[in-house]
Amino acid sequence: MSRVFNFSAGPSMLPVPVLEKAAAEILDYNGSGQSVMEMSHRSAVFEEILHTTQALFAEVMGLPSNYKVLFFQGGATAQFAAIPLCFMQKNNKADFIITGQWAKKAYQEAGKYGAARAVASSADKTFSYIPKTKPEDFDPDADYAYICMNNTIYGTHYNTLPDTGKVPLIADISSCFLSEELDVTKFALVYGGAQKNVAPAGVTVCIVREDFIGPENPLTPVILSYKTNLDNDSMYNTPPCWNIYMCKLMLEWIRDNGGLKGIHEMNLRKANLFYDYLDSSEMFSGTVVKEDRSLMNIPFVTGDPELDKKFVAEATAAGFVNLKGHRTVGGMRASIYNAMPYEGVAGLVEFMKDFEKRQ
Repeated sequence: MSRVFNFSAGPSMLPVPVLEKAAAEILDYNGSGQSVMEMSHRSAVFEEILHTTQALFAEVMGLPSNYKVLFFQGGATAQFAAIPLCFMQKNNKADFIITGQWAKKAYQEAGKYGAARAVASSADKTFSYIPKTKPEDFDPDADYAYICMNNTIYGTHYNTLPDTGKVPLIADISSCFLSEELDVTKFALVYGGAQKNVAPAGVTVCIVREDFIGPENPLTPVILSYKTNLDNDSMYNTPPCWNIYMCKLMLEWIRDNGGLKGIHEMNLRKANLFYDYLDSSEMFSGTVVKEDRSLMNIPFVTGDPELDKKFVAEATAAGFVNLKGHRTVGGMRASIYNAMPYEGVAGLVEFMKDFEKRQ
């Protein structure tokens, strides 16, 4: 059976070498006589996997020693509650820039626990741009400012970070995680669900500046506590062992393919090919202002819902799958994460050219 080109927004493609390595080790990891899926998380062999994975994040991302790598469960959605419970405690206030559905949900969840304030929003134009802000737009007493760095549904990306002054910045980086170099020192915390670029769904990776962790809301569930997670080295309860192992394989693959600089160059090449075609096409068009375009998620439309439907059906039959746009916006979306080969994007562009000629 031949593999399709999977343009899903997540769970997404994984690199074939990573899948092959996981398959080779699935019955016997490193001579242990057992699968990572069945070994004790308290065993020395799994602790080695955990600590190697944390060290690889530090190596690949260039993390300073005061930034800690923690593994949570519950996806990014659990962090919508964990973050205000753990970090919105000094003044009980936080500022948000609303650039899509996930930032909006984080803002709404934080409002249950304190004074969440929307500083800016791009909802007026269906989240097709990143709103501009100034340092004075942020409340200097806010415990943090929050952004979603890459918007999976709407295809926008912060190519320039907002200047929040002295207010600590937190970012959901789920759909651009490990796709580009990132100066983590500009943030107090970055986090992401793994199912785009990092591993299969099931683990959330949180990278936090250690001194940012302080007193938490007394009602914080222990499973959401950053302090508990840090004190117990991400093993207060059984962690998602297999997913952490898959993070390790992904990080090794990135390291061996030029690191984040090499991965970013590859992602630029793929995205530029796709955007150049969209900008020249008479049928297809992108939906995001050029300066805020994402390299990971590219929404596009024909302007005719029936033609969109026909395109998705024919593309699927040709082996280009999961191109239907998010149910809230319609149209199409091509998610071209790290594991999507250049050949997949080039093949889709050629298919789109042929489809356009045939209409």
